[in-house]
Amino acid sequence: MVRVKFAALAADVAAVTGRLDPAEVVADGFLRIAIDNMANAIKKISVQRGHDVTGYTLQCFGGAGGQHACGVADALGMRSVFLHPQAGVLSAFGMGLADLRALREVQFDAPVSDPSAANRIAALGDEAVAELAAQGITDTRLILKAHLRYEGSHQPLPVPFGTEGQMRLAFAEAHQARFGFTSPERAVLFEMLVAEAVGGGAVLPNMTISSHSGQPVTSLCVWADGWCEVPLYRREDCGAGTRIQGPAVITEATGTVIVEPGWQAEVNAQANLILTRVEAIARAPAAGTKADPVLLEVFNNLFMSVADQMGATLANTAWSVNIKERFDFSCAIFDAAGDLVANAPHVPVHLGSMSHAVKTVIAAVGSTAREGDAWMLNSPWNGGTHLPDVTVITPVFVGGRTAFWLGSRGHHADIGGRTPGSGPPDSTTIEEEGVVIDLFPLVTEGTLREAETRALLASGRWPCRSIDQNMADLKAQIAANETGRRELLRVVDRHGEKTVAAYMAHVQKNAEECVRAVIDRIHDGAFTYPMDIGTTIQVKVTVDHAARSAVIDFSGTSLQHSGNYNAPQAVTRAVVLYVFRTLVGKPIPLNEGCLAPLTIIVPEGTMLNPRSPAAVIAGNTEVSQSACNALYGALGVVAAAQGTMNNFIWGNERFQNYETIAGGTGAGPGFAGCDAVQSHMTNTRMTDPEVLENAFRCGWRRLGSATGLAAPGSGQGATVPSAACGFWSR
Repeated sequence: MVRVKFAALAADVAAVTGRLDPAEVVADGFLRIAIDNMANAIKKISVQRGHDVTGYTLQCFGGAGGQHACGVADALGMRSVFLHPQAGVLSAFGMGLADLRALREVQFDAPVSDPSAANRIAALGDEAVAELAAQGITDTRLILKAHLRYEGSHQPLPVPFGTEGQMRLAFAEAHQARFGFTSPERAVLFEMLVAEAVGGGAVLPNMTISSHSGQPVTSLCVWADGWCEVPLYRREDCGAGTRIQGPAVITEATGTVIVEPGWQAEVNAQANLILTRVEAIARAPAAGTKADPVLLEVFNNLFMSVADQMGATLANTAWSVNIKERFDFSCAIFDAAGDLVANAPHVPVHLGSMSHAVKTVIAAVGSTAREGDAWMLNSPWNGGTHLPDVTVITPVFVGGRTAFWLGSRGHHADIGGRTPGSGPPDSTTIEEEGVVIDLFPLVTEGTLREAETRALLASGRWPCRSIDQNMADLKAQIAANETGRRELLRVVDRHGEKTVAAYMAHVQKNAEECVRAVIDRIHDGAFTYPMDIGTTIQVKVTVDHAARSAVIDFSGTSLQHSGNYNAPQAVTRAVVLYVFRTLVGKPIPLNEGCLAPLTIIVPEGTMLNPRSPAAVIAGNTEVSQSACNALYGALGVVAAAQGTMNNFIWGNERFQNYETIAGGTGAGPGFAGCDAVQSHMTNTRMTDPEVLENAFRCGWRRLGSATGLAAPGSGQGATVPSAACGFWSR
């Protein structure tokens, strides 16, 4: 029955691709996709913790784990796998041996030098020990930990509790390992004290076995790029020192282990099975001009995984609440021409506009780019959205030439401007909203141009207020791009540059076909969306079913706004990309291919394509959401959302912060809307109150005594010497 079902699936694939593969090839393709998905999940959590998995051993357990262990290790670049004698039921085995634990923890906000910490954690330890004693466990050990962080940072790290010097040293080492840098000039603070009493576990049984070599009991016909006969071993027959060369199968009572070609299995004295790669991984064959459906899925996942790892690095290394806690950032991969290939599920208004920024860099630097270079920009006329969104762009070199590009865009809490937070509600020109960066070389051949960057951020009539924080976040964006560069080069090393470049094109072509399939089922439509400031967004969708294309025409939209309700053309383009991507209904990367069947008309001088030096701060946050509602209305697929990101911006000369409170989405045919969510062009989190209290406690009293509410364009923004606050809502 399994063979019949896969044969039917192979026929379905052939109907689309024109190539009929054997059922075994289709089944093997599913296995390869599953292995890459498992590997990508491991990469994600390891990168978040600052670990390079290639230097580790893969711990494998579960009844089916041994069947995939070699494949997952190869996908991760790991060269060894460890399987316990009870690997198939290791969770149950571990629970039977596990200690009981009593945990006590307390918030403790104080400098690491605070002498009262020792008494406080000792009291916690006494409570934990007493809890286990009440259960009859007297032979306990106590684990004491301190969660430390740098002042101004929001990412604590646990270290063993000890003397101040011991904790400082352990924290510095942990911070270096996790984030790749330390900041010795910053104060170190306690955030939490933890005491854990442990005891009562069972004694580990003796696993020692005798030395004798096992022999295969029979052979099996298995699929390994073709059918072949391989030896079958029983694990209980294999004594210490037994070595088994792959390909081979090892069976046991609670699982099966597949020793892939190029791998060797060896049993040690404790009956553990150690798998080791003994031959170099054969590079995958180059893909042809026609996409293989299995590899297409593999590369979809690989490219999105690289962007996801970039995002993890950015969140871990950033300083500002805006990036570290709210996740107001986006990371993406671009091909040699600067076309968007893939991204993590970050902020749609960033992702759809970033390609313009990358192409701005390519046009400016041409072939003069060098390895280790990076540029930054925020100009709305060079692919930016609004000024706080600063993009760092890095080339990836393969064989001495630029093969790919990487971009990370982060919303900086302040980039200058008339009011703290760079969101003056009554701005009329772009310079009132902050420092405009058209294109600036941030890193040259691996050297950060810190002095020059600080001078740029301090320039203009209204310079940045928190340049140290800007620099810390820019360094985090550089680190994110470096993570992406390393990961992309690993993909190239595994598959070859030509294959990777080919599949960047295939991924975009697949997205194009998915959008053409959407066009097949939509019809002409138009919508006029009135805004409460007296302007309208007008859009008309004209569908050509024969060509499987559509024209998205925003003619008739109000002229550019005299205030700041102006969305740069890159934002309007991002809206169209986002809307049509949501209609696809398949897990494909949002990329340039989605726009290939679409022609976008946005007359210059309108609020969706303003001329310089128009103010744009509300264009990103208000107009983008309204344009999204208008386009959905023209397509007739979903009712309007709240039409705003509900921005709350507050700060003073020392502290600045920004929240998108969001709202809800409308209903559609056969489904209800949803409430209290980040919707459409925003995709950030809200900051926990505890984080805000920690981050801004020094300025909270001053800030609370002088706040004001304002709607953009109203001219009623509160700007006072100590603080300013704006709440933008429809």
